[in-house]
Amino acid sequence: MTMLFARILAVTALCLLTAPEAYSQSQTPPTIPVALPKRQSVSDTLTVTGNAAAVAQVKLIARVNGWLEKIHFEDGALVKKGDLLFTIQQDLYKAQLQQAQAQLQLQQASLFHAKTEVKRYTALLKKDAATQVDVDHWNFQQAAAEANIIAAQAQIAIAQLNLSYTEVRAPFEGQMGRHLVDVGNVVGGEGQPITLAEITQLDPIYVVANISSQQALQIRDNLNQRQLTLEELHRVPIEAALQNETGFPHKGTLQYVAPQIDAQTGTLLVRGIMRNPNRALLPGMFVNIRMPMGKTISSALLVPDRALQEDQGGRFLLVVDQNNVVQQRYVQLGELIGAERVITSGPNPNYRVVTGELWRASPGTKVNPQMSGG
Repeated sequence: MTMLFARILAVTALCLLTAPEAYSQSQTPPTIPVALPKRQSVSDTLTVTGNAAAVAQVKLIARVNGWLEKIHFEDGALVKKGDLLFTIQQDLYKAQLQQAQAQLQLQQASLFHAKTEVKRYTALLKKDAATQVDVDHWNFQQAAAEANIIAAQAQIAIAQLNLSYTEVRAPFEGQMGRHLVDVGNVVGGEGQPITLAEITQLDPIYVVANISSQQALQIRDNLNQRQLTLEELHRVPIEAALQNETGFPHKGTLQYVAPQIDAQTGTLLVRGIMRNPNRALLPGMFVNIRMPMGKTISSALLVPDRALQEDQGGRFLLVVDQNNVVQQRYVQLGELIGAERVITSGPNPNYRVVTGELWRASPGTKVNPQMSGG
């Protein structure tokens, strides 16, 4: 019993000796990364939901009548401008071209003969060996041959054009849809034109949205009611993102603004154009579109978006005061620029904003702030 009591006293003494050290360690302020808000000039922007739309979508039809002889593409293939897509029976149109060329040769021969006779009868008239009627006749034949040559040349041009129509080629670089007529069918007949296939241009591509009349008025106010020239309009940047993308990776410029508000919807149509080399955007896709509103904030404050938190009171930041104590500050948010968020009201530019280890920093706790790059 005495030995057990002695052991209890020894353990108790050891705990008393080590407790202050443990207590001291538990009170060591945690090291927390902080950063000052960045100052940067930013433009006020408008973000709306719109759609991607094809710059061009063409129905390919047969412009001459004949059998469809061959299809030169696979459904859904990417083609370049001028690529051969369909061949229509050419025999008839080659024969018509040869006929027109032969007619031209005949009229050229007639002209040569008429000129020869004009010279001959003009010389005979001077010797009183021919009449004026003979000379007038051959002058008429010469003029008629010259007119017939012009007509024959026009027939050749028409025949060449019809022959060229037997080859249906891609009007621009794009993606083919499925073919709608099989080989062996007669196409290009009278009446309703038959669509052979459709081709869609995907690069560049439009992004289209409708903005409210209030937003349109706000943009005009920011521009001091100034109407942009078409050249200025085409320099206005515009950005887009798919629903599953972060940020706005697709860049372009404003291309068209409707001249009036749609009275039925109360909206104004705006359209941008942008490169789409990887065909990430397809016509009909929903996209988020961001465009400038014409107003620039010269010294906006930006903080890392990851530093923001939210509770029932709204969005807030944790900041460290001059005593290295964490404080909570509610803020008003602007647009997201990359990984940083514009703060329109709330923070002080000298605030040290907690940018990491948020779970270790709670309002009222003392910390060891360590400045970082944001």
